[in-house]
Amino acid sequence: MTTLAQPPGPADLQVVAAAVTDPLVEPLLRELGHEYTTRYGSQAHQELARYPDEEFTPARGGALLLLLEDGAPVAGGAFRRYDAVTAELKRIWTHSGHRRRGLARRVVAELEREAAARGYRRVYLTTGPRQPEARGLYLATGYTPLFDTAADPETIGPLPFEKHLRPAAAPHPLPAAAPRTTTPAGPAAGPRPRKAPHP
Repeated sequence: MTTLAQPPGPADLQVVAAAVTDPLVEPLLRELGHEYTTRYGSQAHQELARYPDEEFTPARGGALLLLLEDGAPVAGGAFRRYDAVTAELKRIWTHSGHRRRGLARRVVAELEREAAARGYRRVYLTTGPRQPEARGLYLATGYTPLFDTAADPETIGPLPFEKHLRPAAAPHPLPAAAPRTTTPAGPAAGPRPRKAPHP
């Protein structure tokens, strides 16, 4: 695993590409599932199963990136192909033990950089009406709200945003996460059981 040149933001982090099935991604899926269920009810967990894993692979125009600190994931996010020129951001996550460090901004910047390197010219995303932190993040990082910001978010539903990207100067390959036989929390992990696909 190699470390990319570090842009402004939290130092000493590695940015790696990972597959949804990589054990390093498990904390992201688990904590997002808990977050969705807590804010929107038990059915909201199905959001993680809406898209097949393949949507977040380079072969299908997607990516899943993790920020690693001392080899453990502290933040991450993904994008999928929305249309020929647009990447859709999904699964933006910061570990519950590492919040208020600017990691979400770093994730969004890395996803934008990777999307631009893939030739995308626009980013689109939606966030839930009960996630004011996410809404604030996207407003603070230059996204244009495609909804009435003065309206009660609960009357709108998912809140859409967009941002136009500058063309990438030169594509750079992201390192893949190193093969891992143990999770940060425990012993060797075999293939995860797949009750439903997790995007």
